[in-house]
Amino acid sequence: MSEGHDLELLIKSHHPIILIESHEEPRMLQLISRIGIKQYKPVYRWSITDGLKRQDIDLGSGDDKADEEEVLWKIRDGQNEGIYVLCDYHPYLTKPLLIRLLKDIALAHEQSKITLVMLSHRITLPPELSRLAASAKFSMPTRAELENIVKETAREWRQRHKQSVKTDQESFNLLIQNLSGVTTEDARRLARTAIFNDGSISASDIPMVMKAKHNLLRGDEVLSFEFDTARFSDVGGLSRLKGWLEQRKPVFHGEADAASLDPPKGIMLLGVQGGGKSLAAKAVAGLFSVPLLRLDFANIYNKYHGESERNLRESLSTAEAMAPCVLWIDEIEKGISTGSSDGGTSQRILGTLLTWMAEKKQPVFLVATANDIERLPAELVRKGRFDEIFFVDLPDKAVRQEIFAIHLARREQDVTRFNTAVLAEMSEGFSGAEIEQAVVSALYATHAQGSTLENHHIEEELLGTRPLSVVMYEKVDYLRQWASERTVPAG
Repeated sequence: MSEGHDLELLIKSHHPIILIESHEEPRMLQLISRIGIKQYKPVYRWSITDGLKRQDIDLGSGDDKADEEEVLWKIRDGQNEGIYVLCDYHPYLTKPLLIRLLKDIALAHEQSKITLVMLSHRITLPPELSRLAASAKFSMPTRAELENIVKETAREWRQRHKQSVKTDQESFNLLIQNLSGVTTEDARRLARTAIFNDGSISASDIPMVMKAKHNLLRGDEVLSFEFDTARFSDVGGLSRLKGWLEQRKPVFHGEADAASLDPPKGIMLLGVQGGGKSLAAKAVAGLFSVPLLRLDFANIYNKYHGESERNLRESLSTAEAMAPCVLWIDEIEKGISTGSSDGGTSQRILGTLLTWMAEKKQPVFLVATANDIERLPAELVRKGRFDEIFFVDLPDKAVRQEIFAIHLARREQDVTRFNTAVLAEMSEGFSGAEIEQAVVSALYATHAQGSTLENHHIEEELLGTRPLSVVMYEKVDYLRQWASERTVPAG
């Protein structure tokens, strides 16, 4: 199917208003001009800076510097057949007069043969115009096209620096895989990011490319790119979860001998606050060797009030464009609680998320973490939504000893100087986060005293701390009892 097939079909089908949401304005204008020539229709382009002018041919002088209102009067009253592309017209779609003028032009389409094309990065039509409009969709570059883009970029580097780009087949394939899901121009920019950095294509370029890719797709606070992912060696315990993930890693990456197995969808991690759920979520991406994206429900509501569902859909679409990846939703219950105080927004958010989970085709592994089980809707935790629901309990003595060793080593302490068995015995009921904080506080105390960290410094911090399992005993005990019959232990 040729590029722009859908757009050409919409114009042939006499849709009076066509919407194109794209950041590639020059490429879209060239495409529309080609379609206009093919259909013997003149193509006009309007922008607030250049006014109205012919796009498909160069007429020299005589450009019409019409503003956003004047251009619609000219199009409506001129009745000149053709395709009129309105670039970045979306800010004016709140004015009643302009809405009426657009409607007049659209309703007269059968007689005037005028097609309006609105071209911008995002377009929201008022209700009066929505039934008169259709959206044109454009496919992303194929693998063959991406390979050509990378090869062209490599030739550009060679011409400039008089030397060939260094690479190997595995790194080249990895780069092509990670360029999928972006436009032609964005793919070219990302290829330059990799090649122009050091004149080579290597596995070390991929994290930088993925970070740049995320910024191109969605540079805001709703969906953040976690550049550094944890290793499971940084996570104490969770042996059952680690083994479960190891079994599914080859299937997630689509290895040929696993073609008969359903690809893994995702997991939910329930547990006590500070038990290591967030660290485990980061470690999943590290184990799978894929990017980690974090979806922030709070910013979906706060930053895009009134457009929450659309914002979620766009975030999920971005995650699919970044695939293969891990999508982490932290404290998911805060974004999809079943209360009615928000006018039903959280219920619609839940519906959007569940639909995506059921229909997604790309390798996006969902990791949801939650603390408050009572706020989780039944539709989310029923069998089949997630591959498994794991419970991250408070660490036992052996795991606590392991956690002490991890945090001491991370802070350049000689672990052999410490009696971690004693520390583990004294820290019964402590979460991983509370153990870490005890080590941090002890280090601050010894730094202030000008002394070396010893076992007794950490012991003092443990004795002076009341862990969450004591302060909120009833709630923690209820959570553990609930999880014992409904979830799989992560450790």
